[in-house]
Amino acid sequence: LLVASLGLMLAFVNPLAAALTLAANLFYVLIYTVLLKRRTAQNIVWGGVAGCLPTLIGWAAVTESIGWPPFLLFLIVFFWTPPHYWPLAMRYRDDYRRAGVPMLPVVASASRVAAQIVAYSWAMVATSLVLLPVADLGWLYGVLAVLAGVWFLFEAHRLYARARRDSTAANLKAMRLFHGSITHLTVVFGAVAADVLILG
Repeated sequence: LLVASLGLMLAFVNPLAAALTLAANLFYVLIYTVLLKRRTAQNIVWGGVAGCLPTLIGWAAVTESIGWPPFLLFLIVFFWTPPHYWPLAMRYRDDYRRAGVPMLPVVASASRVAAQIVAYSWAMVATSLVLLPVADLGWLYGVLAVLAGVWFLFEAHRLYARARRDSTAANLKAMRLFHGSITHLTVVFGAVAADVLILG
């Protein structure tokens, strides 16, 4: 599949996008799956790099270059990954423990995990706002990014408060943030496209 995809990228897109595609695939398989997944509680933080690279691949496919806007989109996904995935791992921490995968919720308390989620959430929201002037986006993106960011931060802090009170309840309720994180990322990236298409 990788060889076929690289052939298609080279034939119909460009070498830079193909090289980034190769890097994303190799990073996911060799760095995340083989080296990190069963060895460190920070596995999805660094393993998430592979999931961030499509922002650069897409930009390279269209422009045959790399710039600051796609790098900021990369960082948004990078900072988004822990608040997205750790709530899922909180909910299914016993399954990860039985499988021998040291996700952060397996090796740390619910309050510590939630505190990390809050920190990454703030970094993600801040990066999404930095994108506004760097990518020369307009008010539509700004309004949607702020609204989505405020909601996400509220939910992250809510999970943290619940984790400090009752770790079992926090683990059971964590999926709310997991599902919400998907909506948040959809709104932010959709806002980028909408702003460009509507406001030009």
